[in-house]
Amino acid sequence: MTFPYRAALLALPIFLAACAGIPPAAPTMPEAGVTRAYEQSVDINGRMSVRYNLNGRDEALHGSFEWKQRPDNTRLTLLSPLGQTLAQIMVTPDGATLTQAGQPPLSAADADALASQALGWPLPVAGLRDWLQGMVTVPGGKRVALAPGNDGDIVSADGWRLRFPAWEDGAPARPRRIDLARSTEQAGDVALRLVIDTFQPR
Repeated sequence: MTFPYRAALLALPIFLAACAGIPPAAPTMPEAGVTRAYEQSVDINGRMSVRYNLNGRDEALHGSFEWKQRPDNTRLTLLSPLGQTLAQIMVTPDGATLTQAGQPPLSAADADALASQALGWPLPVAGLRDWLQGMVTVPGGKRVALAPGNDGDIVSADGWRLRFPAWEDGAPARPRRIDLARSTEQAGDVALRLVIDTFQPR
């Protein structure tokens, strides 16, 4: 199925340098014992770049994102480099809805599946709730808080390989950059990079 959003994203400037793949490395287990308060209500703004495969061709795109999280819902807005809203994903306990300008909303029980269907590449909406705050659920179901120094590859319970190479100064330290990668049948080897510009608890 072809979606206008995918066409809009493919028209964005290619930004291969910002979306360099994550070098292969043996996964590491994050150290236990780090404590950090989890913000149930937070607004996060940043930049995003992705590299993936479409019909046998390597594709790369970039833009920005707005993440507005509250205890009972999360809204993720994807924007072009010029600030135009390309898509918005709303997640509630009842499911997820993706909207695009001039198009009927798309709904599904699972936000990740909905994003993958519409975008043509996987976007781990569920995992971002933790990862944007420096937390990861690892295989086995244990949820751990990371800290500067946890900059090796970490494999999440849902199969993403994560790296946290940059952190904000301060206490508690928060992620400044998150690199994500995984191999998929749909989009080949996917590399996703998030740079967090602002983190504002509400």
